[in-house]
Amino acid sequence: MKILVTGATGMVGKALCQRLVDDGFAVRAAVRTIDAELATSDVAFVGDINELTDWQTALTGVDVVVHLAARVHLMRDTAENPLAEFRRINVQGALKLARSSYAVGVKRYIYVSSIKVNGEFTESGQALTELDVPNPQDAYGQSKYEAEVGLLQIAVETGMEVVIIRPPLVYGPGVKANFAALMRAVQRGWPLPLGAIHNQRSLVALDNLVDFITTCISHPNAANQTFLISDGQDLSTTELVRCMAKAAGVPARLLPVPVWALAWAGRLLGKVNGVQRLTSSLKIDSGKARNLLGWTPKITVQEGLLRAVTGNPQP
Repeated sequence: MKILVTGATGMVGKALCQRLVDDGFAVRAAVRTIDAELATSDVAFVGDINELTDWQTALTGVDVVVHLAARVHLMRDTAENPLAEFRRINVQGALKLARSSYAVGVKRYIYVSSIKVNGEFTESGQALTELDVPNPQDAYGQSKYEAEVGLLQIAVETGMEVVIIRPPLVYGPGVKANFAALMRAVQRGWPLPLGAIHNQRSLVALDNLVDFITTCISHPNAANQTFLISDGQDLSTTELVRCMAKAAGVPARLLPVPVWALAWAGRLLGKVNGVQRLTSSLKIDSGKARNLLGWTPKITVQEGLLRAVTGNPQP
């Protein structure tokens, strides 16, 4: 079986290519440019991903497509029309790849979407499921949702199997953005005002996401299904910092600042959204993946954080 992986030079893409090669799959990496060493020597240059991308060469002989490439959520988006730009890459690009895949006989198309399709927060005691009405709150989440709708329609029209995976924040070796900044602060021993937050956040370790994607490549019950996926161990922000500190072998320096005070500081400093992400809950029920596919997380949260902190993909 030959697998085409888009976004192969990203954090998830590199790890997925390595896992698939280790498992004996023939892997082709679709890339815009080569900027990293990949586990596979079968590489296809596809250029920018949009409604005009020519996928013919990349798809030759491919049985399953795993589409990871996307325009990602940006804290400071400088595009004149962010939604239009997200749609061009995340919607039109994904649908063009799907139609091209069907045209050459691809059997299954796995689309890695985002929990942002469901929304940004959950109320205390509640968890998001695949049955919830989608509620994207920003242009990125909206584009991912529109791509999902289009892909499921293509599945109905063509019979090509589509699998949709909505992960929350993915952490592991090579993680970037806010998660990486928080890890650095913990490792440097900086006092953090995050010692009194009692929310619940679902995360997914890189190894667990890769393992789940690999399961979806061939499991018959995955066809035409949508899955919310997580580690199955939800953490408060306070607990997350303590776990990071333990993984780094340093003390957790936490100040018990009340959430209301953090919210006040966020408004004062223009960081309302950032504070909301730190203090609010986003809990996922990934029971469908476990019950329908018999999948269980490959590693624990603590193991995942150790790999993220050390940058080592192996324990």
